[in-house]
Amino acid sequence: MKKKRWLTAGIILALSAHAPLALAAEDGTLGGDDGTSTVDMYEMDDTIVTATRTAKKDVDVPASTMVLTAEKIKESGATNAAEALSQLNGFTYKSFGANGASMGTMNNELGIRGNRNGTLVLVNGNPVAWRTKYNLEMIPAQNIERIEIVKGGGSVLYGSEAMAGVVNIILKKNNPNEVTVGFGNYGQQKYDLSIGDEILGIHLHTDKWDKQEGASFSDLDYKKLKGQSRTDVLDADKLNFGFNWNINPRLQMVYDFFKTEADYQRFITRVDNSSGQGVVPGEQFNGRKYTTEQHVTQLNYKDDKWKGNLYWNTGTIESEGPTYFTTTGSTSGKRTNSKYNTRERNTTYGFDSQRTWEIGDKSTAILGLSGQHEVYQVLPAVSTNASKVRAYMRNNWGVFGQWEQRFDAKNTGIFGLRETWTTGAAENYNNLSGSLQWLHKMNENNNLYASVNQSFIMPTFAQMFPSSNNGNPAPDLKPQYGINYEIGWKQNHNHHNWRLAVFHTEITDNITAKWEDAKSSYTYTNEDFRNTGVELSCDIAGTNGWSYQYGVTWQNPETKSEVKNLGWERTQGKLQLTGGITYKKDKWTSSLSGSYLCSRVMNPSTAPAYATKPYFLTSWRTSYAPDKNTEVALSVDNILDRKDNLSHSSSYYYSAPVNYLLSFSYKF
Repeated sequence: MKKKRWLTAGIILALSAHAPLALAAEDGTLGGDDGTSTVDMYEMDDTIVTATRTAKKDVDVPASTMVLTAEKIKESGATNAAEALSQLNGFTYKSFGANGASMGTMNNELGIRGNRNGTLVLVNGNPVAWRTKYNLEMIPAQNIERIEIVKGGGSVLYGSEAMAGVVNIILKKNNPNEVTVGFGNYGQQKYDLSIGDEILGIHLHTDKWDKQEGASFSDLDYKKLKGQSRTDVLDADKLNFGFNWNINPRLQMVYDFFKTEADYQRFITRVDNSSGQGVVPGEQFNGRKYTTEQHVTQLNYKDDKWKGNLYWNTGTIESEGPTYFTTTGSTSGKRTNSKYNTRERNTTYGFDSQRTWEIGDKSTAILGLSGQHEVYQVLPAVSTNASKVRAYMRNNWGVFGQWEQRFDAKNTGIFGLRETWTTGAAENYNNLSGSLQWLHKMNENNNLYASVNQSFIMPTFAQMFPSSNNGNPAPDLKPQYGINYEIGWKQNHNHHNWRLAVFHTEITDNITAKWEDAKSSYTYTNEDFRNTGVELSCDIAGTNGWSYQYGVTWQNPETKSEVKNLGWERTQGKLQLTGGITYKKDKWTSSLSGSYLCSRVMNPSTAPAYATKPYFLTSWRTSYAPDKNTEVALSVDNILDRKDNLSHSSSYYYSAPVNYLLSFSYKF
């Protein structure tokens, strides 16, 4: 254990102490022997659209923003969007098993600045979440052109859900003609195929993982059974098929089908008391197979002044399997085997449009309109009470505007306003949100900014009327409202890209699920949330093929729950260190990255928060390209072979052991 702690400390130092190396080398020639850059130059100067709905240099955006290009995602070894985002500064990661396995609606999530309920996920600017849920593991890294990230409230421009920030995943328009096969330990298999030209592209991706033993351990604290259980994850499989059709330079159609499957098998490992039932270790407690299928269809238009999107999303979730013990922990003499089965479908379709005006040389105005029809269906299933089999619908409308005023060469203000309302539901809501941003340019690449943003999240039907019999209805659930204050500094200087932000977030009536052990059921309730923190990051383009990045986040996320009646208590982690090193030389590329989250707490629904150990996510990828069409790559995750808890509530779900994937790619 002592050696492991020393090794962990050494890796942290290696990831975070590379800045002096880059500072010493920054006066040299950037790049390889020919003097050209070997680092993707987005690190030093790139544009971002998501933050203001207009194209701006990242350094000129008055908000905390990040951009991940396809090249950086590839270098990291990430196989999907979630892995690409999991090690970013200010992000916390949650997982229920290897290869993106998820337990139906209990899916993997990304928290921004300590808030687990407030990340709006867009694909090509269109919402893809179903009832505020999303599964970023379903989006293969090979499909991604870039990911734009905006931290802080974004509801004025994008509506509900953008409480903590916006993640906009922009897919490639032109698919390369390429095939990839990969194999690794734990039965890992990967097969990718993409074909196309400038007009039509088709892609197919599959990922498989055979088994992760001990993905979770949990206490059995039932009326008639006390002890411990272990959960194994088997056959975690993902499938993605889709196409993109570039009808003309301004109009594009996108379709994607995603399917994920995973088996969770739970066994009793320790029996403290079974009330005379004769339960022994090794017996199966239950089994569940979770299947999620999602269709995403988009029609996107853009020219110099107009931008319009039509979208249609549907997601079907099913869970099924044997149940050997009841919710009280009791069983029959022959061990009850009752079938558990629930199903639900979520559908959203709508539009988002905007018009941009350049008024003189100092003003820019945006006016937009959005509409969405939302359908939540509880489908017939063995374990679903007939009274819950029904459909809920509503319409979500929004009108938004933004005015950008360049007062002089150094000062720019951006003012935004959005009115959102719902119709067609038994309980309708409305909200008016505003934002104010200010940018002060000290020079072309050195800026200060300040911002205040209001945000909101509408409660979903699934939160008010859950499909599971373990879920209690909450028809009076209130929307949550928040405000984010932020001041920051951005500077690009001598191959360094510095970003500093100080923020404070307050959320009223944060929507949170509360589990009651005594009743073996959950209810969505409202609680309050606040967080104050500071973020510092730097991307560095060094010499001779080296590049670096590091980040530090200190924060104090807290919740105040009326259920626990304990006042304010901390949640998530307080300190995060992130970093990475990349080396490119001739035909070789190698990248090492990590995210260390410490001063953590677990935050159960009905018990006080308590401390838990840090997690340290690490990954390493090395590739060799003998020619322009061929590449061999080795990716290794969890290189320290840590058993880290990737949950932040009450149950423990552990990272997969050290695992590798060896892949071969060929372009034709």
